[in-house]
Amino acid sequence: MPQLGNRWARVAGEPQRTAIDPFEADFDMGLAHPLSRSVRLNGFATCLRLEAVYWKILERIALANQCTVNAVLSHVDRQVHLRHGGVKNFSGLVRVICVVYLLERGATV
Repeated sequence: MPQLGNRWARVAGEPQRTAIDPFEADFDMGLAHPLSRSVRLNGFATCLRLEAVYWKILERIALANQCTVNAVLSHVDRQVHLRHGGVKNFSGLVRVICVVYLLERGATV
């Protein structure tokens, strides 16, 4: 049986030490605040609720493509319908696309 090391030796209630603190000293909790925005996806008006950080990433994607956030979202909506017949959780898909966008540009997640 392989050695598990000290993995199971953690005492309940004690904080686990991490090499990287996910909360930087100036971490902006506002980025986690969900925002609802009215968007038009290929001519259909709808409301999309995403955390503020994802709206910021969508703005970067739009800027890189010299278009609007609505145009980016319409493109995603159209492509997911053409390639996969749609998606049940569009907000979740947008979040994944934002993370992949950052990963492909060398950002660490």
